[in-house]
Amino acid sequence: MNANDRTPADLLRSALASDPGRPLLTFYDDATGERVELSVATFANWVAKTANLLQGDLAAEPGDRAVLLLPAHWQTAVWLLACSSVGVVADVGGDAASADLVVSGPDSLEAARGCSGERVALALRPLGGRFPQAPSGFADYAVEVPSQGDRFAPFVPVDPDGPALAVGGEELTGAGLVERAREDAARLGVTPGSRILSGLSYDTWEGLSTGLYAALAAGGSVVLCRHLDRLADEGLRKRVSDERVTLTAR
Repeated sequence: MNANDRTPADLLRSALASDPGRPLLTFYDDATGERVELSVATFANWVAKTANLLQGDLAAEPGDRAVLLLPAHWQTAVWLLACSSVGVVADVGGDAASADLVVSGPDSLEAARGCSGERVALALRPLGGRFPQAPSGFADYAVEVPSQGDRFAPFVPVDPDGPALAVGGEELTGAGLVERAREDAARLGVTPGSRILSGLSYDTWEGLSTGLYAALAAGGSVVLCRHLDRLADEGLRKRVSDERVTLTAR
């Protein structure tokens, strides 16, 4: 990866320039049987569309705080990188009342209603499906994002030394996040081509790093598993083999 990358969005751009066709994130939901595989190019396209939604329709600006009330999910990863692309602080599991905007899953809508700003809801259905009926007071992400542009350019350049991520009571700048992700990758032995299987929640730095940022920083990829506790040991061994997993975090 490019040593000059200083934000998560920089890391994604380098991955796209290096090998756009390689897998970046493979998502399993062991409660529904869903499997989604996103190449670098496909993931980057979702990020660009979401960043355009953020900057355009939602009028988000650098320094704004977006509270993400979402589980470990491929769409959550997209939102994390979209926030970085715009310069918005991704506050994972934060207080919606303090947010400029909130992004909610179907199980956290009541908590999300505490936000007086823009509210976006994700159904988290297979293949990015929409709600049968959008929750009152929320924009349905699956309805709003498809029409957004496939390329993104921020109105204002993102400051790597500005706040980028808040999780577990800690706040990181973009540059600080990239540095920690690289350190984690080195500690875990993640190298280009590594495949990390993670069943960890996204509500801690460890879960975010293992399930997204470390692989992105080192040229690896992630097999992100939701409800992994529902998978029997034999099924897990088969998944590790089928997905060519080199590192497992549960």
